[in-house]
Amino acid sequence: MTRSNVKSYRYRVGKKQYIVIQIHQTAKGYADSGNVLASNAVNVQILKQKGRRSSRRR
Repeated sequence: MTRSNVKSYRYRVGKKQYIVIQIHQTAKGYADSGNVLASNAVNVQILKQKGRRSSRRR
């Protein structure tokens, strides 16, 4: 893969929250003889954030 550009946005509509992920990729393949396969596969993993807003005050 030559280049990958990932942008993510969060939208809230009512009580529901949506995540939009835009992935732009470019792949290049070449050979002197035979076939060339350029793959454009993506693995996306979304994890829940733990305790970002909670703070312990004493």
